[in-house]
Amino acid sequence: MATVTHSEETRLDPRRWWALGALVASMLVLGFDTTILNVALPTMAEQLGATTSQQQWMADAYVVVFASLMLPAGLLGDRFGRRRMLVTGLVIFLVGSVIGALAGDVNWVVAARTVMGVGAALVMPLAMSVLPSLFGPGERTRAVGIVSAASALGLPLGPIIGGWLLNHFWWGSVFLINVPMVAIGVAACVFLLPETSDPASPKVDVLSTVLTATGLGTLIYAIIEAPDRGWGDPLVLVLFALAVVLVGALVLRERQVERPMLDMELLTHRGFLLNAAAATLVMFVLSGLMFVLPPYLQAVLGNDAFGTGLRMLPMMGGLIIAARAAQPLVERFGARAVVAAGLVVLAFAALLGSRTTVHDGYGFTALWLSVAGLGFGFSVVPSMDGALAALPANRAGSGSGLLMTLRQVGGAIGIALLGSLLAGAFRDRLDTAGLPAPLGHTAGESVVAAHLVAEKTGSTHLIASANASYVHGMGLVLLVCGIAALATALLAAAFLPNTPTAHRREGDESPAVAPATADAGQ
Repeated sequence: MATVTHSEETRLDPRRWWALGALVASMLVLGFDTTILNVALPTMAEQLGATTSQQQWMADAYVVVFASLMLPAGLLGDRFGRRRMLVTGLVIFLVGSVIGALAGDVNWVVAARTVMGVGAALVMPLAMSVLPSLFGPGERTRAVGIVSAASALGLPLGPIIGGWLLNHFWWGSVFLINVPMVAIGVAACVFLLPETSDPASPKVDVLSTVLTATGLGTLIYAIIEAPDRGWGDPLVLVLFALAVVLVGALVLRERQVERPMLDMELLTHRGFLLNAAAATLVMFVLSGLMFVLPPYLQAVLGNDAFGTGLRMLPMMGGLIIAARAAQPLVERFGARAVVAAGLVVLAFAALLGSRTTVHDGYGFTALWLSVAGLGFGFSVVPSMDGALAALPANRAGSGSGLLMTLRQVGGAIGIALLGSLLAGAFRDRLDTAGLPAPLGHTAGESVVAAHLVAEKTGSTHLIASANASYVHGMGLVLLVCGIAALATALLAAAFLPNTPTAHRREGDESPAVAPATADAGQ
């Protein structure tokens, strides 16, 4: 009884909104860093000579480590204190940022992004797992929306500030800007966030962690290498087979242990599975889109880095508006209708964007970007809250970690798969006739590289071919995104439970809050 009383006091404490401010500051750091690198990639590709696959690794090294370590990182927070590990994650993220700022080649950038992924793996799940212990069911949707909006707010700030930095300083400054951001996050957590823990949580399983990291890493490596080597290349086939073996071993391992780190049984709960699938699909599309869009705005449309950041604002604006408007719509129409409608809007935006031609100006791009932002916002917030609400009383902690892990896996595969589709389509369409073989190979590595070769050789034909080839590849990527979003929308409309949690009043019991009650009490 004492435990429940303590939790109720924590939940009703007015300081919970100040504590939410600390979580907002932490999530802002991650959201800010997500898009600042995307805008910097074309500049880094030019100055470091990075190919498309190397650019994919600069983005995916962070996401793969992020997804692989999120579950064990969340368990460390449960056992040793969520605030303590959250601050530790921010500090590790800071160290990786400093390494990135001082990096001199692609390999060091990849190493820096790997370290940053370790830090982010501590920050993300712990920031989300604190929410059920701070807020009751009547406030949880609002809190999830605020945290999601905070992460979204970093998305438009990243391109704008990153573009300004790239126009005035060297590319490493996009990493160095994380220093003041992390300092704000650490200070907010130390002074505003209460310490919570759950010493009874499962121990970190080293073997499961290794299987997760190696299985996901092998899969991503195979997808990234396939366009260069060919999908039937022996090495690529071996990598795919090895990834299947490693993931299969992980599933067997988790089914055998008494208290699994990766609770696969949660996927048998329809509400959790379908909401998690919707949130993962949104992350898949968003990550892929954020990877392919900056080179189009910079190389094809001819904007500088700062101009590229400004021109991504329509999507970010739509995302933030929809994230704020999602809760009242869920209360009025139900989560199923809002999630399905958001995915339909997202599909429409992607299919509209797939019609982009090399002669279209920015106005058409701004149109479908705005619609895409609305689709993202209306689908991700209700699906996240619906997944959390569908968790059984004794699975909230592990379920939160699994949900965030699935989202990051979706992001990693989105960058790898859609980036590889883009690279293959670009290389197949690019006309390098008349160029020496070495220059032709270099031009096929990326649209930025093709423009550099064209400048050296004075070939206007190569520039035109590169632009047309890139827009063709981007159209294929958006077409795949649209089809995937539409298929998920149909599944959501047909099978997604119309969860009643949005209509619960403060004080009602929630399955997702019950374990957090015990967490806070201990």
